[in-house]
Amino acid sequence: MRLGVDLAPLRASVAFRRLYLAGFVSMLGDQATYVTAPFQLRDLTHSTVAVGALGLVELVPLVAFGLWGGALADRVDRRRLVAATEVVVAVATVALFVNALAARPTVVVLYVFAGLVAAAQSLQSPSLAALDQVLVPHDLQRSGATLSTLAGTVASILGPALGGLAAVVWGPKAVYGANLVTVAATFALLASVRLAPAVRRGTGGGGGDLAALREAARYARRRPDVTGTYVVDLLAMVLAYPVTMVPFVAARFDERYALALLYVGLPLGALLVTVTSRWTRRVHHYGRAVVASAALWGLGVALFGVARSLPLALVGLVVGGAGDAVSGIFRQTLWNESIAPEVRGRMAGLEMISYSLGPTAGQFRAGAMAAGVGLRASLALGGVACSGSVVAVGGALPALWRFDARADPHVAHVRALRASEGSEPVP
Repeated sequence: MRLGVDLAPLRASVAFRRLYLAGFVSMLGDQATYVTAPFQLRDLTHSTVAVGALGLVELVPLVAFGLWGGALADRVDRRRLVAATEVVVAVATVALFVNALAARPTVVVLYVFAGLVAAAQSLQSPSLAALDQVLVPHDLQRSGATLSTLAGTVASILGPALGGLAAVVWGPKAVYGANLVTVAATFALLASVRLAPAVRRGTGGGGGDLAALREAARYARRRPDVTGTYVVDLLAMVLAYPVTMVPFVAARFDERYALALLYVGLPLGALLVTVTSRWTRRVHHYGRAVVASAALWGLGVALFGVARSLPLALVGLVVGGAGDAVSGIFRQTLWNESIAPEVRGRMAGLEMISYSLGPTAGQFRAGAMAAGVGLRASLALGGVACSGSVVAVGGALPALWRFDARADPHVAHVRALRASEGSEPVP
């Protein structure tokens, strides 16, 4: 019991239970589609450039609509915004399904509607993050963050596995058709979520969305502890993102199952952490936990790069995945416990920059560096550089390193504000 997952947030709020289930169902469908679209593009074009361009098509909507979604999340009904964007995802999925049914599917449709899905999900994401803050009791935010990490980890294992299998056996149309079912289920669950009238709705400030985003940027500058979490995550992804190099590392080993085994390494590490996460309740210096776990991520990636045996390479990825999961738990907890509710949506939009740009830049860095100095050096040097740089950030930002949830004035302010407004959820 001291190690297991704390389910108290799910018991504390019916609305959070439904939102959590909706998010999990949605992630399963998203992850299945995530591996199916590149698979279909490869079959249609036989071009690595065409497949790689899919990520570039999605990148601009991820950043632009993520920022806009943050501004909207602080001035509109968040539940309605999430439901509306889910309708857009449904329309895009229908288009992908119809295109897959054609005798000669159109490549342009894949790009256009993949970009549309990225835009809709980016608009949606900040509102979901802000809803988590108000639907989970203040003192259970860490447990809520752990549950979110658990759902994402399980979805990242099951979604690609089921989607990849279905795409190979029955074709992409089967995956897109199944995703329509998950979208419908998600929409029904979202429609059933009811928010208490006392839940605070940020106005987003005067002067429009751009002014609201500038206000959020000023808030971020006043909060070096929060900004530090963004910087740590961005450095970790840019310097030590290993996923695109997994096929090349797997090719060094004789085992035919090497690629499949290595692909589950990161989510396996994350899963092990989340199902034994009760120990996190004894940690109050969130900034130190973020820095230490990001450094562990870098060391795990470095071990993955230099390993000359398959088991050792797998251990490196498991260690890295565990570090990434711990970092995610404490970053989300710090944000939800200490960021003022009226700016939470906009800050969630800013958060998207680190986890959207980071992996994209990281895969380019890893590939370019591997071409110059070799695969092992690219991964090992990147991992070590990640560990060193995040520790340096911790030293350069005392507010991040000293953050203590028991004494932090921002945490106390948010707790008092939620209590005075009666925004604590009722079972």
